Amino acid sequence: MIHVPLRETLQQHTKEGLLFRRVDEDMIECFACGHRCKIREGRDGICHIRFNKQGTLMVPHGYVAGLQVDPIEKKPFFHAYPGSKAMSFGMLGCDLHCAYCQNWITSQALADPSAGSDPQFASPEQIVNLARAHKARVLTSTYNEPLITSEWAMEIFALAKPAGFVCSYVSNGNGTPEVIDFIKPYVDLYKIDLKSFNDKSYRKLGTTLRNVTDTISRIHAEGIWLEIVSLIVPTFNDSPDELRDMASFIASVSVDIPWHVTAFHPDYKMTEPDQTSSTKLIEAANIGHTAGLRYVYAGNLPGKLGNLENTYCHACQHLLVERTGFHVISNRIDNGRCPTCKTPIPGRWSSS
Repeated sequence: MIHVPLRETLQQHTKEGLLFRRVDEDMIECFACGHRCKIREGRDGICHIRFNKQGTLMVPHGYVAGLQVDPIEKKPFFHAYPGSKAMSFGMLGCDLHCAYCQNWITSQALADPSAGSDPQFASPEQIVNLARAHKARVLTSTYNEPLITSEWAMEIFALAKPAGFVCSYVSNGNGTPEVIDFIKPYVDLYKIDLKSFNDKSYRKLGTTLRNVTDTISRIHAEGIWLEIVSLIVPTFNDSPDELRDMASFIASVSVDIPWHVTAFHPDYKMTEPDQTSSTKLIEAANIGHTAGLRYVYAGNLPGKLGNLENTYCHACQHLLVERTGFHVISNRIDNGRCPTCKTPIPGRWSSS
C-alpha cells in the first residue's frame, strides 16, 4: 500500500474559503484568526491547513479527526443545558503551539512529526444525523482550534440549527471581528481559554493577550453565551497577581461570566511542572469571588474541591446544580430562575 502524507490527504479535502481578502495578484490575507496571515501563492498560513492556491484561500472540508459524545459539562459549559449530551467534532491544526496542549495529537498534526490523527471523511448530513441518533442536544466544534475551520463548522451548523440543535465553539479565543461576524448567526455557546494575563507569556504560545481579551469582549457583546476556562499551570500563570488580573478582567466584561479554574497535568512538551494542587485551585476560585465574579468553578480534580463544582444562586446562595466531575446529580433551576428567591440565573437553561 502506498502511504500518502497527511498534508497531501488533507489538501484533497478542501474547498474555497470565505474568510479572506486578496492583497495583490500573489498574496491573500486570511482573517479566520488573529494572526491575519498574509499568504503567498503555494504557501500555508501559520495553522498549516489554510493555504493559497492560485490566489484563492483553500480551507479544510469534508472530514473530522475526532467525533465523540460527551456530557456538556466536559466542554465545560456549566450554565447551558445541564446534563445534556454534546456531540463534539474536530479537525486538524491549530494557530497556537502551547507546550502543554491536551489535544496535541490533533491540534499539532501538521506542525509536529510526532503528532497525527487519521481523518474520517464525513458530510454535514452524516454528522447531524449521528448527533440525532445519539440524542445529543448540542453540537460542538472542538479538539483543534475551531476558528480556523469555521467554514466547515458553519456548514454543519447551518443544518443543525434548523433541526433544533444548540451549536457551540470550544476555542482559544484568538479571533477577529470578521470571523465572529461570520459565526454569530449559528453559534449559541462559546468557551474561551484565557491562558494567561501576561502578553509575554501569550506570545510564547503564539498570539497576543489583546487578541484574546478583544475576542472575549466581542463574544459577550454579541450575546453569545460565554464561559471562560483558565488551566492553572504551576510557575506559568499561577501567581496571585496574575490570577487577580484574569479575574478582574473577566469581571470588567461581566460578573455573570462563569470562570472555570482547572488543574494542569503534565502533557506533551511540558512535563516538568507538578500537577496543580486542589489548594491552588481553591485559592484561584477565592480570588475570582473576591474580584466580584458570581460563578467560579474549579475542575479536573473531582471530589477534592469542596462545593466548587456546584452552581449556587448568587443572590440567596441556594444550591441550584449539584455536580461531581462532569456528572449532574441534581438540577433545581426553575425556568431559568432560583426556585427559592426567583432571581434569574444567567445562562441557557432547558426551560428558558
